[in-house]
Amino acid sequence: MPIARREVVVDVPPAALMAVLTDFAAYPLFLPAMEEASVLARSDEGGRSTWTVRFAVRIVRRLAYTLRLERDGDHRLRWSLLEGVFRSNDGGWTLEPLDGGTRTRATYEVELDVGMFVPGSVIKTLVDQDLPRTLAAFKARAERLPPA
Repeated sequence: MPIARREVVVDVPPAALMAVLTDFAAYPLFLPAMEEASVLARSDEGGRSTWTVRFAVRIVRRLAYTLRLERDGDHRLRWSLLEGVFRSNDGGWTLEPLDGGTRTRATYEVELDVGMFVPGSVIKTLVDQDLPRTLAAFKARAERLPPA
């Protein structure tokens, strides 16, 4: 699948949204397709945090994969595939403060190669319907949690 890119405005500061994005263990609580999100390793150094996380989602069937995620401050979270069912899975979030830092424009980008034939209609559904629902779930989670 080529790069998919979507934006959402969230009514919380970037740090609050970043806290939701990096609370990987909570993903199954608010992302319906997410069956597992387990942090295998974490390191923090000089304002950067790096995680190795194993995910499993159910999209027609269970798909398991492990990502390396790197957080750069409260404005960037990038990932790349370490292993799993995909040929590649690279992407990230970029968070831009709005309204004096009280709100956030979140841009999500992903480049995913599933390594097998996927009908165009399935890809279109994933990009046009599932991706916006996923962003809406992150927005709702961030806006629902009490301020830190």
